[in-house]
Amino acid sequence: MTPRALLLYATGTNRDDEAARALELAGAQPEIVPLTQLRAGEKHWRDYQMLVLPGGFANADALGAGKILALDLTLYFADAVNEFIDKGKPVIGICNGFQALVKAKILPNAKSKIENRRLEATLTFNANNHFECRWVTLQPVSQKCVWTRGLNELMYCPIAHGEGNFQLANENDLETLRVNEQIALRYVCENGEAANGAYPFNPNGSLDDIAGVCNERGNVLGLMPHPEDHVFNFQHPRHTRGERGQLGLSLFENGVRYAAAL
Repeated sequence: MTPRALLLYATGTNRDDEAARALELAGAQPEIVPLTQLRAGEKHWRDYQMLVLPGGFANADALGAGKILALDLTLYFADAVNEFIDKGKPVIGICNGFQALVKAKILPNAKSKIENRRLEATLTFNANNHFECRWVTLQPVSQKCVWTRGLNELMYCPIAHGEGNFQLANENDLETLRVNEQIALRYVCENGEAANGAYPFNPNGSLDDIAGVCNERGNVLGLMPHPEDHVFNFQHPRHTRGERGQLGLSLFENGVRYAAAL
């Protein structure tokens, strides 16, 4: 089965075409759908096997990065989104999409291993207080996350964000994310060594060099970098010097393969 992928589009969304291309290359049938069509019942969540929240500045980030899109997910579409996730369908939020998933409390969606309370997380302003637009190296970590499971190669992807600093309200909850295998991707040095918070390898100051997290079940992934912008060798910034590889395509191939097997 060729899974159909729903790409949510709001005013200000961008890189949706790039995400659609990556999904198509990975074997899915992507469709960019404005939120207005879902609200009007012209399109239906149940017709899709994958959900993608692309990057950009949805609704101009008027109330904060991803905040209005998060309200859409938790108010207008709460039942549809919860059903989508509960059925185990793969979901990915990239950059602004990650911000929306966190603000909607869809991620990290876990309980403290020490206390009976939900983990509180946010994506706040970069530690250096300015917009970061650069390429970073990522290490896939989680074997629970359906998007990163089995991936053992580094990925080289661009970032473009001002609020990508992943933090927990209680740093003691970091151990919960580790134990649950919810840390899906980490920023690392170009040679794969740990960044240990060092700039520019960790570009935003994220706790534990976290570039992406998944939910406890592993079917929902959020990440700040843009793997959809490196699915061809010619997109590598130094391809004219013969450098290639470390594509982001494998991430999408994993998600599509999982969706096709549902």
